Amino acid sequence: MATITSLTALDVRFPTSLQLDGSDAMNPDPDYSAAYVVLTTDADDGHSGHALAFTIGRGNDVQVAAVAALAPLVQGQPVPGTAAELSDFTRRLSHDSQLRWLGPEKGVMHMAVGAVVNASFDLVAKRAGQPLWQYLADLSPQDLVTLVDFRYLRDALRESEALDLLVAARPGLDARRDRLLREGYPAYTTSPGWLGYSDAKLAALATQAVAQGFTLIKLKVGADLADDLRRFETARAAVGPGIRIAADANQRWDVGDAVRWIRELARFDPFWIEEPTSPDDVLGHATIRAAVAPVKVATGEHVHNRVMFKQLLQASAIDVLQLDATRVGGVPENIAILLLAAKFGVPVCPHAGGVGLCELVQHLAMFDFLAVSGRLDDRMLEYVDHLHEHFVEPVRVRNGRYLAPLRPGFSAEMVPDSLSRYAFPDGRVWTPSADG
Repeated sequence: MATITSLTALDVRFPTSLQLDGSDAMNPDPDYSAAYVVLTTDADDGHSGHALAFTIGRGNDVQVAAVAALAPLVQGQPVPGTAAELSDFTRRLSHDSQLRWLGPEKGVMHMAVGAVVNASFDLVAKRAGQPLWQYLADLSPQDLVTLVDFRYLRDALRESEALDLLVAARPGLDARRDRLLREGYPAYTTSPGWLGYSDAKLAALATQAVAQGFTLIKLKVGADLADDLRRFETARAAVGPGIRIAADANQRWDVGDAVRWIRELARFDPFWIEEPTSPDDVLGHATIRAAVAPVKVATGEHVHNRVMFKQLLQASAIDVLQLDATRVGGVPENIAILLLAAKFGVPVCPHAGGVGLCELVQHLAMFDFLAVSGRLDDRMLEYVDHLHEHFVEPVRVRNGRYLAPLRPGFSAEMVPDSLSRYAFPDGRVWTPSADG
């Protein structure tokens, strides 16, 4: 039986702050970064597992250290293959009696767990010769239930209910797969809307996005109301009345400020307001949602775990659920979140703004369409148009839709030259004199 021989993590950072790519009201100068994880084995097939935890610069070294702390729990362990073995692998990490104290199941340590778990799924899918979305969709409903940790969820979703949801989604799966391969998965774009961009750049990029087939664009808001009103007016003039415009406050507001601000923006018909307040404030989101309808409330990229998503759904606090591929404890916890969303009838529009997030989360969205919700109505996946060139299999977006990845694995593997150039602090990008 093959065993895991090493777990390594690299500090990889991209200087996106130079052009203000990724800028928003809470994060004005991000350097998109990754704690890049590699699982190696002694198997003859030569496959390694790759994944990452996304950060925005300072502190990425802390995330790398958290991943390294998990090495004693995985090195020398058998390579998981079955659903039961993957479940055991995941719970060994997330339930460790000492490391769990640093969460539990939240923050830097939980993100480290998620990165290592995601690397194991990348490895298993590669060994199966399938892209991850296909690997997951081909698992039986019972195997998918086996992957999920239902602790803390059973008051909202029991194993039997999850199994019923998955069984009910089986009819038509092959036809949906054919449709996915033929048409792709709907996307929206945040690329025009970074807060640091000029109005002229916003208008040009918004016009370009519509020409590229996107039917929804997203603007960052929250720093200054007058600026937001002007920028929304600029965007609406550029795209016309038939294109949806979403707004993202990135947690900037108190509850009262959120209600006031969104009511001001309502004249421009925003489709949703994203992260209007603290991601931990379940009841605050519910209050905002009740006050600003019909503007939808969306959140999820900073929601720590399945328990908080459960509460957001139980409290009728969100209209749109935005899971993230690297925030929670890996693929199994995201399957739990997809099942919760299906139980409560809330559409999932995943977050995918940062480096590698588009590459990873496309698999989860496509799996949801195939095997969980079976639906595409009001579902779309975020897209940004930078940093894809650093991946062995970058995302492909055509006519406003993600094309299904075909290479086996989770699409997380980075190009070796990019790892060398952008490694922090010694990579060539961070030590320019080394090129001279």
